[in-house]
Amino acid sequence: MDRPTTPPREAATTTTIPRRPQSPPTPEITRRIEENRLRAKAIREQRDAELRASDVQQTDGLTTTAASAGKKRPYGSISRAEVPATNRDARTSPAKEGEGLQPVSRKFTKYVDYNFSAMTDTKGGFLSIEDDPWNKSMSAGVPGKPEAEQKPANMTAAEWERLQLIKKLQRNKSGPFEPGLNVLADEKTRKRCRECKTVEIDFVWEEVFGCAVCNGCKQKFPEKYSLLTKTECKEDYLLTDPELRDPELLPHLSKPNPHKSHWHDMMLFLRYQVEEYAINQKWGSAEALDAEFEKREQDKKRRKEAKFKEKLLDLKRKTRTEAFRRNNAKGDSSGSGSGPGKAARFGDVIGDRGKHAHEWGRTVENAEGMTVKTCLTCGSQVEVMEF
Repeated sequence: MDRPTTPPREAATTTTIPRRPQSPPTPEITRRIEENRLRAKAIREQRDAELRASDVQQTDGLTTTAASAGKKRPYGSISRAEVPATNRDARTSPAKEGEGLQPVSRKFTKYVDYNFSAMTDTKGGFLSIEDDPWNKSMSAGVPGKPEAEQKPANMTAAEWERLQLIKKLQRNKSGPFEPGLNVLADEKTRKRCRECKTVEIDFVWEEVFGCAVCNGCKQKFPEKYSLLTKTECKEDYLLTDPELRDPELLPHLSKPNPHKSHWHDMMLFLRYQVEEYAINQKWGSAEALDAEFEKREQDKKRRKEAKFKEKLLDLKRKTRTEAFRRNNAKGDSSGSGSGPGKAARFGDVIGDRGKHAHEWGRTVENAEGMTVKTCLTCGSQVEVMEF
């Protein structure tokens, strides 16, 4: 028996139409193709050169190496020397001078203390210009600040700090702004130290306090030329705020507060000027000042003792109340019913030790429109809600 076989393929009866030969490209098309190829080749070579130079490729804000995943990352990709511009890290130095945040010391030798209780809640997690006056990037054009404290828009932070340093030297009359000593000046007009008669005096003290004294004499005579704070003047010499705030009466030297930077400046007074006004003019003598001080101390002690006695009486009243309640509890446990062994409670009748029972009258409507009923014995009222 013969095995079945696949029948042969039938011959195609239709004839295929031969393709027309493709026409060769024109010289214009050939020129464009060659230009595009050379342009793409130049772009590819430029990118390869950039990748070989940095070996780092930025992708979606993340740093990834251009090589394969198995290749070790170079040091340049992980070092802090080449931090991308989008990385907002305060420890990195800005790209240009005066732009961005300044590097912060790790030891925090100087810091700014903020008073969060007095700040404005911006609902955005940032500080406003009024709450952050120390920020140099926001100090240009701040409304409400004098022109001397505003940084011009065309001035960098370094130039602004240099200008502030120059102004500080001018205020302190130090460095290049220290007044010179003229040997040709008249002896009558030349200012000398009131103790040692030297011409090298402290010109800041001479301008503020009107006292010509040198630095050596200030250290040598602290009982005369030491500085007192406003609190010390008020407590030791019994001076008032209006007297201390009068610059003609008692001149003072203003310095930043060392405790809190956002507090008011310290007012420093010269000791011998304070003593001269307090003893000679206000109180008359040192004995009168001591007598007034003792009198005020006794008044303070008397007020303190009176306050202590008042608190002690209040404590005794509370103790007696607690003792009365404890005795009532003991009487309730020892006696029964309303007999003589039962202790008195609030609302009980004192005469027969019987407990008061209200006898309510008719329900009436008062002037306010509420439905109330009144006890016929004691006159107390309660509100009643009728359905």
